[in-house]
Amino acid sequence: MSDFARIIKKRKREDFIFNIIGIICTLIGIVTLGALIVDLVMDGLPRLNWQFLTSYPSRFADKAGILSAWVGTLLIMMVTTVIAVPLGVAAGIYLEEYARRNWLTNLIEINIANLAGVPSIIYGLMALGLLVYQLNLGQSVLTGGLTLSFLILPIVIVATREALRTIPQGIREAALALGSTNWQVVRYHLLPYSTGGILTGVIIALSRAIGETAPLVTIGALTFIAFLPPSPIQSEPPYISFDWLWSPFSVLPIQMFNWVSRPDREFAVNAAGAGLALITVTLALNAAAIYLRYRMRKRITW
Repeated sequence: MSDFARIIKKRKREDFIFNIIGIICTLIGIVTLGALIVDLVMDGLPRLNWQFLTSYPSRFADKAGILSAWVGTLLIMMVTTVIAVPLGVAAGIYLEEYARRNWLTNLIEINIANLAGVPSIIYGLMALGLLVYQLNLGQSVLTGGLTLSFLILPIVIVATREALRTIPQGIREAALALGSTNWQVVRYHLLPYSTGGILTGVIIALSRAIGETAPLVTIGALTFIAFLPPSPIQSEPPYISFDWLWSPFSVLPIQMFNWVSRPDREFAVNAAGAGLALITVTLALNAAAIYLRYRMRKRITW
């Protein structure tokens, strides 16, 4: 009995030590991140004003702005979301609920898992050879959106599959026993309960895509651009235009890279302001996804 009590005491001591180590590591990460954010805010917040948001880049630091960069970021993320999210969710549903378990499925699953960890520059090289040189799409918004779609597609697929796996098998069996088809099971039972997990994966994927620089530089995104793509909404019929898909572009990370590479200290301040704008856009996208997830969960609960 004393040996048993001694073992329990040893295990509790090990758990206590592990908790202390975990808390210390967490605090180190939080403090470091907080220090970086505070430094970024102190440098960039005075520069973040309406003139900075509505001006084009300039060789004069006090006149330079991020208008073309943040507009390009929003357009690229819109194309990425429209392409990657439906394809990734559909592929995840097929692999998890429809595909037969054989060597081909296993090969596909292994490749998807590996692609989720491939460095982003590899996707840029692939897009340069396939989209720019072979398909002649040029250095356009469409090319940038497709490149980032390839980048986050494996992440969305894996997140969708993991969300579907959390649903008890009994729900599937009960629905099938009542005469539901496979699609009805997915549509009315699996997707409503897995939406929260899927949106979490989408948030993570889009947060990674919005900060990528290497693949966009590889395909030829501009570091200096003093014009905006054509507006998607026109004042004349058919009122919707897709000419902006073929327009050259720049994004906030590339604009920041261009500024920090200059020797003038004022451009580093501009880069800090652009960093704050990028963080704001990222948080806004995440907040929208979290709100949608909350609404969907609330609808299921009630």
